[in-house]
Amino acid sequence: MKDLNLVPTFLWCLLLFPLHKAVANGVTPEETKQLRDEVREMFYHAFDGYMEHAFPLDELRPLTCEGEDTLGGYALTLIDSLDTLALLGDRERFTASVEWIGKNLRFDINKTVSIFETTIRVLGGLLSAHLIASDYATGMRIPSYDNELLDLAEDLARRLLPAFDTPTGIPFGSVNLKYGVDEHESKITSTAGGGTLTLEFGVLSRLTNDPIFEQVTKNAVRGLWARRSKLNLVGAHINVFTGEWTQKDAGIGTSIDSFYEYLLKAYLLFGDEEYLFIFQEAYSAAMHYLYNDPWYVEVNMDSAAIVWPLFNSLQAFWPGLQVLAGDIDPAIRTHTAFFSVWKRYGFTPEGFNLATLSVQHGQKSYPLRPELIESTYWLYKATRNPRYLDAGRDIVASLQYGARCPCGYCHISDVEFHKREDHMESFFLAETVKYLWLLFDLAVGPDNLVENGPYKYIFSTEGHLLPATPQISLLQEHCSYFGAYCNRDSLKEEPNASDKSADSQETNGSRVSDGWVRTRFPLDSSSFKASPVSGLIKLIHLMKIILLNKKISWLRAKL
Repeated sequence: MKDLNLVPTFLWCLLLFPLHKAVANGVTPEETKQLRDEVREMFYHAFDGYMEHAFPLDELRPLTCEGEDTLGGYALTLIDSLDTLALLGDRERFTASVEWIGKNLRFDINKTVSIFETTIRVLGGLLSAHLIASDYATGMRIPSYDNELLDLAEDLARRLLPAFDTPTGIPFGSVNLKYGVDEHESKITSTAGGGTLTLEFGVLSRLTNDPIFEQVTKNAVRGLWARRSKLNLVGAHINVFTGEWTQKDAGIGTSIDSFYEYLLKAYLLFGDEEYLFIFQEAYSAAMHYLYNDPWYVEVNMDSAAIVWPLFNSLQAFWPGLQVLAGDIDPAIRTHTAFFSVWKRYGFTPEGFNLATLSVQHGQKSYPLRPELIESTYWLYKATRNPRYLDAGRDIVASLQYGARCPCGYCHISDVEFHKREDHMESFFLAETVKYLWLLFDLAVGPDNLVENGPYKYIFSTEGHLLPATPQISLLQEHCSYFGAYCNRDSLKEEPNASDKSADSQETNGSRVSDGWVRTRFPLDSSSFKASPVSGLIKLIHLMKIILLNKKISWLRAKL
């Protein structure tokens, strides 16, 4: 996009934050090993602090060394940390944690919880740990494990299902785990809140052979996409009953960010081309209307008029997503711009005003977010450019000298004065430290199940590991989309009478039918030939074919 009024601002940004300036002196191989070990120590400083002073409460107060319940009162930080323990190869603590959760955790409690946070942190943490603990191939299998975490995950997800009972199919933002949706529950939810559930619920469906979980979350995505603007943009908040947008600001940051992320990742994990089709349309619109190289702004979803020239810290995941989509060049430029803000303050503020080139009033905090580190890892993995190791070293130094507290790591309440706040989010252990460790371990010579294991992994928005196994990625019965990868022959078939009848009806996000899908998302082979597909996507496709052939050979051998 181009806006003449903003061109001087962006030129000043480029002068202040040059895109090709070296980040720091090069990191030597020996220093890389030391940084990997230092990040491991950072994890255990925070994890041990939580276990000693906060467990079984949800999260740690790292300044006063106390605990607090912040989500549901079910040892949130422990659940969120499980696959990081496995990634670090800590069999003893991983096993002890899984066994404690299996014996003690229950969700039959009178607690009202966020659908979004509970899904990405708790459901995702349980599923990832289950997949690791139950599989010999991960090297972390627990012999005594008997699907306790999967049973808990299914129980939790069923308690979340009442939130999806809306006219649009888009879920309420919160639900009571014991009594369902309160009659006074707000009907307004965020786009990310309604559209970032597909990975966890989809994996659960494929592990339990119950399609309901995948169906309701896919239906929520359809409900949101059906209400996009003519520009293929979505707003930030929507009424789940009327389908009317209550906040029409479109962007890639707060309230929308992971909606884009899960469109691509759901395709990569499940091979369902409906998600790819929506992602291509949504991504193209975002790059056309929101991108002002190298930054992104917020615009009105109907007119594309700029409403907010702001770098929002949650935008920092975007370069990593672009790596997965194969769009490397803009990812490099945007990451460099985003990282320059970190360099300026030592942390990334929640908001940086691109018009005034200053921290946005009321958005001065840094709550230990992982998004910039996540993109740094993906860009290093894609390019092997040592500048990303330099960036990682700077981030470690900032966290160690500015955020380290007696029992863990503290929120930074003001990035300009480095004021600390007595709170540590569970995602610090689930994501922030995880991506830092993966970055340096990859540079040293990877020694972890993600890089050396038999599967390709998709990271959830909470950084949880979801493997593309045959059970998850190759189930044809879940390929409901007309023309999907695992139903390619259906492209040659004519829709039957019932489909035509469904096609003639008004589209509604709460309906799940092939006829509705074909009407809303017309698809033909030429549309895919014209669309760029990243090398990773092609690799995933090839991997699916190889895995399927291996599975068929194995079955034949058994027969």
